[in-house]
Amino acid sequence: MSTVRASRKIERAGVNALRALLEEHEHIVQEIDGGNDHGEDMIVNFTRAGKRTPYWIAIQVKSGKKYKRANGYAIPIEDHFDDWRQSRIPILGVVYDMKKRELFWVNLTEQLRSVGDSPGWVQVKSASSLNSETVDDFYAEVAEYAGDARMRIRAANEEEALAEVVRARKGLDPLTAPNPMYEGLADLALKYEERLKVIRRTLFRSLPVLIVTTLMLWAWPYQIRFVEGSSDMSPVLWVSNLDIFMLLMALTMFFEFRAGRAPVETGKWLWLIAVNFFWLPVMDSDGDRGWWGTFWIWAGVLVPSVGEKLLFITFIGFAMDRRRKRREVAV
Repeated sequence: MSTVRASRKIERAGVNALRALLEEHEHIVQEIDGGNDHGEDMIVNFTRAGKRTPYWIAIQVKSGKKYKRANGYAIPIEDHFDDWRQSRIPILGVVYDMKKRELFWVNLTEQLRSVGDSPGWVQVKSASSLNSETVDDFYAEVAEYAGDARMRIRAANEEEALAEVVRARKGLDPLTAPNPMYEGLADLALKYEERLKVIRRTLFRSLPVLIVTTLMLWAWPYQIRFVEGSSDMSPVLWVSNLDIFMLLMALTMFFEFRAGRAPVETGKWLWLIAVNFFWLPVMDSDGDRGWWGTFWIWAGVLVPSVGEKLLFITFIGFAMDRRRKRREVAV
């Protein structure tokens, strides 16, 4: 036959004493069986004047001399730190002093929300006794805390309320319930959070390059037809020359963003050129051998030629100035 643990009598002494006290004052106690005990021994619904209130709490009960301290008592946190701190119903800790036959309590959720890391133990003061004389004050203090909008449980009947409390403890309430479709993706995102941040920053910096490249691919056939109808010049050479210049400007912007600078002027010129030379062939898709077509054909030759030289001169000049300043500081 199986044996009964000697410590079970000590553990049950505290649960029985607390249950008897609460039920004596007409509060509703629902014990949690051992298989579902994840840091709480009972769920309690307060009553007032014989009627249920909307205030629910969960209680962890400890019994025995190993929880006694020189200045009171203590409840070990173990692996319940996040559960107790984040719970939407208050989690209380109660220690039963078997020698004195007295109960002492502490609001574990309130205590743990004020710290960033688990302290290992939560102190239970000797002054925080729980008995027939103090149970009304206990109710008033805990009910006020449980009535916080973040913790309030609302239900139509006792069965529904109990189910809602259990859901809240398991993280299944409407505010925190997981969405199975995205939980796995969220875990993956949290695992690679820092790497994803780097990718996000890189994508943001790459926007000019991505947008310009997309527009190039879209406008290519229109530009080819425009050149063919407006000039005897090689359409591929004309379009390629223009696209290389705009891509060079976009790459310049990328590396400026990467260096922590905002290339505002370069951006303005890039979008001005892009708007004209990407939309122009759409407006005149067949080309025009008159002055209009000739003007834009020559503009498409001169703008990249002059623009590339100005771009190199400007940014090489900026780089030279930065090097001079670093040398001056070093000296």
